[in-house]
Amino acid sequence: MSGEGQAATGQLANALGVSPGTVTSMLKTLSESNLVTYMPYEGVRLTPAGNALALRVVRRHRLIELFLVKTLNLNWDEVHEEAEHMEHAVSDRLVDKIDAFLGHPQADPHGDPIPRSDGTFETPDSRTLAECAVGDEFCFSRVIDQSPEFLRFLSSSGLPLGSMGRIVANRAEAGIVTVNVAGHETTLGRAAAEKILVTPAAH
Repeated sequence: MSGEGQAATGQLANALGVSPGTVTSMLKTLSESNLVTYMPYEGVRLTPAGNALALRVVRRHRLIELFLVKTLNLNWDEVHEEAEHMEHAVSDRLVDKIDAFLGHPQADPHGDPIPRSDGTFETPDSRTLAECAVGDEFCFSRVIDQSPEFLRFLSSSGLPLGSMGRIVANRAEAGIVTVNVAGHETTLGRAAAEKILVTPAAH
């Protein structure tokens, strides 16, 4: 979320599921609004104004997601789409009120950092579950793949955000990682383990 990176048109098209031509048209409009610096065939980069706006939208979205989980008991696999509908309809004042009501949280229901009103945010050091060694104790701190299907898989596997566990096996040659969480062993494919970020378990 720093806005320092540069993205290619093709990358954006793939991420958004639209044609490169649609992305190019969108980037020209954003460039005219001074929100991005767009160079054909080279890529696009957020301007300071664009980065500030992006952080503002991200802050709204993630606070709304957490609000829906904490107050309406929605599941973490349900809130993204609802927050998409709501994020452009609430005022900055209401967003700040939600932030205060929730106690100025640092992360949303998926572990993504929530920017503060000044645009700063904390990103704890973490690594993927696939990078952990046998015996490592961890806290599940963030999930990269936030598709409803993957989140429901984690829930059904007994791996909610914040769960504490230990690496039982990490067999790269077999493409599997086995973890023990609350006395229950779960084996994940390496592709799934690479989508889960963990921090060292506190003792």
